[in-house]
Amino acid sequence: MTPNDMKSKFNFWPYGIILTFVIFVSGTAGLIVLAASQKSDLIDENYYEQEIRYQGRIDSQERAKQLATPATIKYDASKDVIAIALPAEHAGATGRITLYRPSGAELDQNIDLALGTDCTQNLDTSKLQPGLWKIRITWTVQKLEYSLDQKIIIKRS
Repeated sequence: MTPNDMKSKFNFWPYGIILTFVIFVSGTAGLIVLAASQKSDLIDENYYEQEIRYQGRIDSQERAKQLATPATIKYDASKDVIAIALPAEHAGATGRITLYRPSGAELDQNIDLALGTDCTQNLDTSKLQPGLWKIRITWTVQKLEYSLDQKIIIKRS
């Protein structure tokens, strides 16, 4: 090998390694800046009060599950009704029925609980759009709140 051959060889490895580190560090810094600039709306100022309300809802669902005669929500497609039945010992209960439409919040409905003498209530579904609905019943008896959630699928023939 002659001295001229040694001068003509140029080694790109040190520059490639340095460039890789520069790209890595600048990319990491860019991601940190991007993450820090995003709004974090996950935490509410009243999160403690919301947690207490949510725990209350869980407790009311557990009370409903422990009833000797369970409350029921049944959809009868042939009659186009949702039949709601509460235990006989809950006659005179006050509460609310909420119909949630997951695919369209504008279709949600709130209906007052108005039980008949047999502790049942029928809701007409002929004006509800077909598809998935989430039904939530909350009712109060002797200052205790109960809650029942169920999903139904309304079908039209």
